[in-house]
Amino acid sequence: MNRLRSALWLPLFNDLADPRVVARIAADAEEAGWDGCFVWDHLSWQAPVRQVADPWIALAAIATERLRLGPMVSPLARRRPAKVARETATLDRLSGGRLTLGVGLGSDRFGGELSRTGEQVDDRGRGRMLDESLAVLAAAWSGEPVRHRGEHYTVDGIAFLPRPVQRPGVPVWAAGFPGNAEPIRRAARLDGFFPVNLEHPDQLAEVVATLAELRPGAVGPYDVAVSLPPDADPLPYAAAGATWWLPEFEPGVRLDTVLGVLRDGPANPGR
Repeated sequence: MNRLRSALWLPLFNDLADPRVVARIAADAEEAGWDGCFVWDHLSWQAPVRQVADPWIALAAIATERLRLGPMVSPLARRRPAKVARETATLDRLSGGRLTLGVGLGSDRFGGELSRTGEQVDDRGRGRMLDESLAVLAAAWSGEPVRHRGEHYTVDGIAFLPRPVQRPGVPVWAAGFPGNAEPIRRAARLDGFFPVNLEHPDQLAEVVATLAELRPGAVGPYDVAVSLPPDADPLPYAAAGATWWLPEFEPGVRLDTVLGVLRDGPANPGR
């Protein structure tokens, strides 16, 4: 069975829209033995959510001594990759090399944050933008001057220094539905997969087998993170190949609910 790490996964809404609150949660989580703290990345959400925090500012506030942290997930198609390159390198250095970048297509479904801000609403279009952004980020994290002229982005001879602490760059996990082939192919080229809406451990086992087929001869660590209701047993998912467990919280979750899950503690098979 994999060593299963545990991370809080915080929707930065309402009670959790204050970065000082999130910082206190992260400090308590570290003390309680949790391995990480990841945050949602959204501009808006549907009612009753009214307050929303910026993920990068919140992540800077929780750059504690031990926790792995990151946006889970960031829809890169609505962000400029050159700016993300600076943000990720700086945050990785601030955290001592503990940043993980979760990426995905994003959605307009719950907050209209794409259509209401003039962003690309076509899934295929956002997929192309996501892949191009990932190419820019990989080049930027190398420390060499980036010379990129693509369909959506241009970076002409800029070196993004200082580099991230982690080499060759910040680990990237791609999110996607298990039955959708393209996100799985994307994830196989990266450092991890975050399957969305898992229904059963056997479903995860199939995904893990597919990833292994797509990564023949791959060396080095590879992560598979699963989000489950707080009362679900994560151990069958660890047996199926999960390396991280993220308890799910509803948007607009109350602070006392989060603190209750935090105090219940992480899942640590294999320790």
